[in-house]
Amino acid sequence: MGSPVKTSVEELPESKVRLEVEVPEPAVSHAFEHAAADLAGSIKVPGFRKGKVPLPVVIARVGREALAEEAVRSHIDGWFWDAATNAGLRPVAGPEVEWNVLPEQGGTFHFTATVPVAPKPTLADWTTLDVPGPEPVVPQDAVDAEIDRIRDSVAELVPVTGRAVQEGDTVVLDLLAEEPGAEPSEHKDYVVELGTGYLADELEGEIPGMIEGDEKEVDLDLGDESPGGKVTVTLKEIKEKVLPELDDELARSASEFETLAELRSDIEARLTEQLEEELGARFRQDALDALVDASEIDGIEPLVERRASTLLNALVRSLQQRGIDPEMYLTMTGQTPEALQESSRAEAERAIKRELVLEAVADEKGIEVADEEIEELIRSEAEAAEQDPDETVEAMRERGAFDQIRGDLRMRKALDEIAGSVNRISIELADARDKLWTPEKEKGGSGMKIWTPGSEEGQAK
Repeated sequence: MGSPVKTSVEELPESKVRLEVEVPEPAVSHAFEHAAADLAGSIKVPGFRKGKVPLPVVIARVGREALAEEAVRSHIDGWFWDAATNAGLRPVAGPEVEWNVLPEQGGTFHFTATVPVAPKPTLADWTTLDVPGPEPVVPQDAVDAEIDRIRDSVAELVPVTGRAVQEGDTVVLDLLAEEPGAEPSEHKDYVVELGTGYLADELEGEIPGMIEGDEKEVDLDLGDESPGGKVTVTLKEIKEKVLPELDDELARSASEFETLAELRSDIEARLTEQLEEELGARFRQDALDALVDASEIDGIEPLVERRASTLLNALVRSLQQRGIDPEMYLTMTGQTPEALQESSRAEAERAIKRELVLEAVADEKGIEVADEEIEELIRSEAEAAEQDPDETVEAMRERGAFDQIRGDLRMRKALDEIAGSVNRISIELADARDKLWTPEKEKGGSGMKIWTPGSEEGQAK
């Protein structure tokens, strides 16, 4: 559409807002061209094929006012939603749109839109919320597994004789492949470790038990009703891995460390850092969900239905792009259309509640994002992608991406505020509280519940 629409917002009573929208000249010209093309397809002008009538002729035939009315009629809905999106609004019904003057080709267009929006949530005091957060304790099994991986990477392959091939051996093969209607293809001295998935299943199943010099013909199933092929396998050599000793020499040969203890300490530190990042992201999400569950959020049904429909349509398009029939998808996943709709609706409701709560927190705390912060983020990502930072910043600005990035950063800061202000408690304390008897549990609960990491609402979407 070219340059983004410019929008100012005025809050009105009863959860309504009024948008003052300016549509830039490139977008207006685009709308005129589309309108002319549409009208050209419906009028007949001697000397021109239908749909090929030039713009000046269309204007002369239908008049400038009719063309402008068609341009507005066919594009104002898109302009409104662009304006609403740029302003971070969440309309729950269609707008009442007004304008005083129709646009002129080569000029801008101004209109106002009054629309009901989702009421702001009534936020709970998140500083009083208890949210469980596990400590990043790396199990020694994970460290041992990483040590084993390092040992495997520096293991020595040693030829073996006097025995047959076993699972996990590395073998040297000559392969002669024959398929109907094709010239035979031969691969000499093909080296492969059994069990790594590089060989067809039929070959993987036949090679164990062979000894050096053995030759075996293996039939292959090519699938798709194709006639089968065969491979003649000649075993030339068997090798097995000899793992190095678990000692300081392993550390010196496989890393920059002098001792095994130093290597283990480094592995544990790296795994702890990874775990801290994962648990930190999970805790932030859990803190947000705890505030969502404790807050009052009403009047979002239209938003939920629209978002659920968008999710379902996106799923259908994705399936079709992959050549999967939606009905077959339901059969494969064991779902009914009703169950899929309900899960999409639940996902949409949770996502919208999270967004509304983050926006309300950002408003309450007066969180703003300056252009300098946006530019810094764009430059950082451009440098990481080896792109010109200045060109990237200018391109993002021209595309109107600053408002989207500003909104994302504002929500991130709101989430920082929530996660940094809730009371982090141990998983053990949360579990103990959950097992306590209370009168509310006897009555079936009061709608409040203690969040636990295993609860469905805490799962990241």
